[in-house]
Amino acid sequence: MRKLKMFFMDHWGKMSIVLATIVLIISFVVLLMRLDSYGRNTMLAYIPMYILMGAIQAIVFVGAYMFFFSGGFSKLKKNKVNSSKVNVKFSDVIGFENAKKEALEVVDIIKDSSRVKKIGGKLVKGILLMGPPGCGKTLLAKAIATEAKMPFISIAGSEFVEVFVGVGASRVRKLFKQARKLAYTEGSCIVFIDEIDVIGRGRTFSYMGGGEETNSTQNQLLVEMDGLESAGQNIIVIAATNANENVLDKALLRPGRFDRKIQITLPTLEEREDIFKYYLKKVKAGTDIDVRKLASYTKFKSPAEIENIVKEAALISTRNKKNFVDMDDLSLAMDRVNLGLETQLTMTKREKEMTAYHEAGHAVALYLLHPTDEIFKASLKSRGGALGLVYHTPREELHTQSKEELIADIIVALGGYAAEKIKYGTTSTGVSSDFHKAMAIANAMVWNFGMGTRGLVGDFTAIPKDSMSSKLKEELNTETMEIMNTCLNKVNECLTNDWAIVEDMAQEMLKKEELTYNEVEKLFEKHGKNKVITTNEYIGIKDSSVKEESENKAEIQKTGNIKEEQKKEETEKEEQKTEELKNEDQQQEEPKQEEQKNEEPKREETKEEETKTQE
Repeated sequence: MRKLKMFFMDHWGKMSIVLATIVLIISFVVLLMRLDSYGRNTMLAYIPMYILMGAIQAIVFVGAYMFFFSGGFSKLKKNKVNSSKVNVKFSDVIGFENAKKEALEVVDIIKDSSRVKKIGGKLVKGILLMGPPGCGKTLLAKAIATEAKMPFISIAGSEFVEVFVGVGASRVRKLFKQARKLAYTEGSCIVFIDEIDVIGRGRTFSYMGGGEETNSTQNQLLVEMDGLESAGQNIIVIAATNANENVLDKALLRPGRFDRKIQITLPTLEEREDIFKYYLKKVKAGTDIDVRKLASYTKFKSPAEIENIVKEAALISTRNKKNFVDMDDLSLAMDRVNLGLETQLTMTKREKEMTAYHEAGHAVALYLLHPTDEIFKASLKSRGGALGLVYHTPREELHTQSKEELIADIIVALGGYAAEKIKYGTTSTGVSSDFHKAMAIANAMVWNFGMGTRGLVGDFTAIPKDSMSSKLKEELNTETMEIMNTCLNKVNECLTNDWAIVEDMAQEMLKKEELTYNEVEKLFEKHGKNKVITTNEYIGIKDSSVKEESENKAEIQKTGNIKEEQKKEETEKEEQKTEELKNEDQQQEEPKQEEQKNEEPKREETKEEETKTQE
């Protein structure tokens, strides 16, 4: 009954026009029946001209009416999407398990709304999905609509923005009017606004009126979500944004509008493994594919990027006329996605050889001295403007970097320069990007992170340049160069000691142009070298504060040892004294015992004499 009522409400204009047309036709036929033959023929002759003139006038009038009075520039045509047609379940959403738990809780609240109202709670009015692009925010919104079995209206934030004033606010009103109708007939409705930061940014005010159009659009959105007329409506707004939460207006983020904020992060190792398995099922994949290794090589990749890698691998396999996708295809796909398309450059023999030694220097320094990263591929193929590259990834997902890791990054960046210098006694312009990276890291260590060698702690970039003394600047710059020089000395020492490995790797790269991780591992095993991870020994850089602490500890240990020795000497002296006293006592007791022995026969003689006298 509600649907029929809404049909009449939506189409009353069309039905009234049809009814009026029928009435006019009937009345015209009746009029013709009353006329004589001459009048009837004359009227029939003029009818086509009247119809043509009336049609032209009607088209002009209706067109103007539809454009200006029934929408015009603010016309918004958004049809509902049934949840059955969306057909995306939570099982199809792979990864971000924490976000799915939040979404499932929202679905349960929607399904059991009567129970929530009995307790005195309120339904969720808005859900804000935040996260990097390609992580599945739209997919999660579709899954919520499917699981909750609610009609779904989708719109982008840019569709509210036009040149003409008032268009954005008008489109917001029409969107929510349509959503209210669907909520009235279907029981509830979901409105999904993608890229809400376009209209949801913090409002700006100026005396010239700048920004008023965006402000009016956002104000209308605020009223529709939680205004006087929004009470009792079962409309849930789901919005998605790639921007930071601080970019959005505070009034939009308050409870009552967006009650839930779901943070969608990049997938973890296990989640990336599941994503690879999901997309590899959609193509013909070989049995040699190591999904775990692929997941470890794609750290900090979004699900969209992983899907793109699998699709690209399928295209490469088809181009090479293979029957299935193998590990080599996926490796080439990752190179294309991460590093760009391979470009064919004509290089001289010396230039190519110099590039090989340059990349070999990077690879050897990385393998032997970096505590967290491992080599994925060393290549002489030109990609993205580089003549060669050593692509490396961390073994674990690290979200912060220690001082040791930053030092190792500088050492690896200087490895190419050092290898060229050792081999040829000169260097090329290919070291410019390496120097830029190394200097940037060293400068940030000293100026931003307090990781210098002289104990200067703080973020010195927060101090205005005018307020900083030239002496302090000079000292900070000196620390930066000390780190650079120490790292260069360390990488020179490493490559000089293991130059045979650099030679072998450079020659292998000249033969094959690319070396994978397994090939690099075999090369180091051939020379009896294993990746030994240390955190302090290889760096060669210590803070002055650390030195003082170590010196203090050494002094404390020394003083402690001295005290222990003194105690030992005192105990030995006491033991000697006790032994001397014992000896003296023994010497004194010996003559007493002799005297007692001599006195005993005398006592016996005296006793005998006494007995004789008594007799």
